[in-house]
Amino acid sequence: MDTLTRMRSFADVVREGGYSAAARATGRSKAILSKDVRELEDYLGVRLLTRTTRSVALTEAGQTYFDEAVALLVSLDGLQERIREQGDVPRGPLRVSAPRTYSEGLLGEVIMAFAKAYPKVQLDVVFEDRFIDMVSERFDVAIRISELEDSSLIARKLAPFRIVVCATPELLERYGTPMAIEDINKVPAIVDSNHRVKGAWSFDTPEGRRSVRVQERMSVNAPHAVRMAAVEGLGFCQIPYLSVRKDLEAGRLVPVLEEFELKGVGIYAVYAERRHMTLKLRAFVDYLADQFARRADSC
Repeated sequence: MDTLTRMRSFADVVREGGYSAAARATGRSKAILSKDVRELEDYLGVRLLTRTTRSVALTEAGQTYFDEAVALLVSLDGLQERIREQGDVPRGPLRVSAPRTYSEGLLGEVIMAFAKAYPKVQLDVVFEDRFIDMVSERFDVAIRISELEDSSLIARKLAPFRIVVCATPELLERYGTPMAIEDINKVPAIVDSNHRVKGAWSFDTPEGRRSVRVQERMSVNAPHAVRMAAVEGLGFCQIPYLSVRKDLEAGRLVPVLEEFELKGVGIYAVYAERRHMTLKLRAFVDYLADQFARRADSC
């Protein structure tokens, strides 16, 4: 047990980038963490970390040990959770990663509804837009909005995710309604700077995926800001349907080029491949899938 404790301390220090940060994250003192790591190095007979005044860096041996230790700890924690869950009620901690951009919309509502429906599951939800390493950062499940990519992780599609091009009725009257994707280059555009392809919008055509350069009227880094600019009539935008559903229903914005919308984009629950899925994780994924199916017209 002492070796496992020292292993966890070492992994926490590496994951958090230093002893102070690890102490804040775990609630253990820097002195105890330092003692654990030092005793682990003595036990192994190798240096695992190179220390500076502000941070730590892995040695070659430390990197190897960290990768194997994290995998071992994840496996051990999973085993312990499965044993604890021999009953029929989902319970225990569940660490979830989800995009911050949609935390205030449908995604946030569904996660909070799960928390209410399963009070014995202690959710730890981290809303961030960055890509996370699920294994090393100890996440049980991540909600991702993207096209499905090859991965060693398991991905379950919860719902399709529609991305629309739209503008105000006044703007359409001024510039005309684009009928072909090339027409989008002739109108002012509100650009989301988070997009992978800068200054261009992608469309799916009968000939395949195509990108069209746009006239950048304004650039912002969040869908809600894109929506605000579009509603103010500053330009056309390519934006998730979730962000503008109410505006489209109210007629404040009008969709265009609908036949060329991107296909294959979805909301996915992604989790590590495990022989036995924990009861709480299965409940979470199933609940989200059911809720999104009920609200498919909102995505």
